[in-house]
Amino acid sequence: MATCAAPSESDAPGHPDRSRDDRWAASGAQLRALVDAFRSEPVTPARTLQFEHDVQIVVRELGRQVVPFRYNQVEPAAAVDQPRHARFEHETYTRVHAKTRQNVWTVFGQLVVRRIGDRPSQAGEPMLFPRAHRLGLVHGASPALAARACQLLAAAGANQQQILARLRADHGVGWGVKKWRPVSRAVSDEMGVYRHDAQVDQLRTWLAAAGASTGRHKPVVCVGRDGITLRLRMKRGSLYEVASTSTVRVYDRRGTRLGTVYLAYAPEPGRPAMRGALTAVIRDVLTRWEGPVPRWCDVTDTGDNETGYDDRVLRRMTHPRTGAALAWVRVVDYYHASERVWALANMLFGDNARAVGWAKTMLTWLLLPGGVNRVLHSAAAFRAARTLTRVQKKEYDRAYAYLRNRMSHIDYATYRRVGVPLGSGGTEAACKTVFIQRLKLRGMRWAKDGAQTILNLRVVFLSGIWDVVYGRVLAARPQPIMGGHVAAEPNELEIAA
Repeated sequence: MATCAAPSESDAPGHPDRSRDDRWAASGAQLRALVDAFRSEPVTPARTLQFEHDVQIVVRELGRQVVPFRYNQVEPAAAVDQPRHARFEHETYTRVHAKTRQNVWTVFGQLVVRRIGDRPSQAGEPMLFPRAHRLGLVHGASPALAARACQLLAAAGANQQQILARLRADHGVGWGVKKWRPVSRAVSDEMGVYRHDAQVDQLRTWLAAAGASTGRHKPVVCVGRDGITLRLRMKRGSLYEVASTSTVRVYDRRGTRLGTVYLAYAPEPGRPAMRGALTAVIRDVLTRWEGPVPRWCDVTDTGDNETGYDDRVLRRMTHPRTGAALAWVRVVDYYHASERVWALANMLFGDNARAVGWAKTMLTWLLLPGGVNRVLHSAAAFRAARTLTRVQKKEYDRAYAYLRNRMSHIDYATYRRVGVPLGSGGTEAACKTVFIQRLKLRGMRWAKDGAQTILNLRVVFLSGIWDVVYGRVLAARPQPIMGGHVAAEPNELEIAA
């Protein structure tokens, strides 16, 4: 069973190289002893399990000694050797004379380092601790641990308590909810800032691969949107509102999907955040992509938000660089169209084998040139010979009107010929992968900001750009200027203890 050891402090006097060598020697002796003990008796599955656990504990303890030893050399051993003044985000700070202790959480557990603080020139501002900024700490968590914790948060199938238990077992980090939430929220907000550019770059990479592929089709960029109800936590009880997700998929010349980037937002009236984010991704891909223009298509169902976005945004969109109108191919999802065919069959024939046979024939016709016309004509012919109840007539008219009013977007034979996807399965699947597998587990309720914290992380995780986005987050974190100069690299400040 994993335990959370007491914080490790590695700031003892003595020659640093000797202290470091002593720690290596002690850990090496422990590892040799474990190996010798494992060799000395017959190997069994239980002993193998215990051996690996014991080795992991020794290695973690070594990390808890080496990491703070190195972190304590980032700043001078004496506070007076630190530059007296520092500037950070347009504020001036003055060094204080004593070091203070700070708990730091890392992938090796909780550590203690000593830090030099700088007092702000203006009252009311918080103290500045340059070491924390140089190490990239987030509420005391190292970049490696913050990334690990947020990756667990973004992954599917676990609730908050299970994730905290995982951190305790794997890293000896005994966080509670009050410590966990500020770290995840800070990283989520930062990754949300850099998500857009990374997704645009990823789509451009896939477009380059699609253009270099072989096949008879033009590369395709497919946009889809959908909504899903999310259980929100209220002061009294719960409320279900519709959250939104979007996908942008790239297909090569053979119709093979190369990848998908995801967007997701907590419930909001009119979905302005989703509309703005998706439009920005499309426009920036068009702006930055200098190769041949791919075929752009919009495959979705016919909900009000989806239809409104297509009519008011996509249909009016022009190419940002050339000003030319974009020839969007709008496709009504084949699955939604097939649902109406089955509705017609049930109203005309009832729930029997004849209805099944007719519906299967119509679904085959739907994929042929002029297929929707043939389906409607067949339905109308059988309707003329039937007497329907008021309820049956209403359902029949609704399904018939759905297909008739969308005939221009149900030309599946043409779509197949040019390599355009017929279904919004990728977007429908996004509702499952983004929301159901993570935010709709048993008993879960969400505040909107809490849900968005996870969604920011999850779309980066699912889009396959986690390392790129997190790297940009770390590179963009502001650094203090020490004594008129940007703080030097750690090895330039390394001194003997």
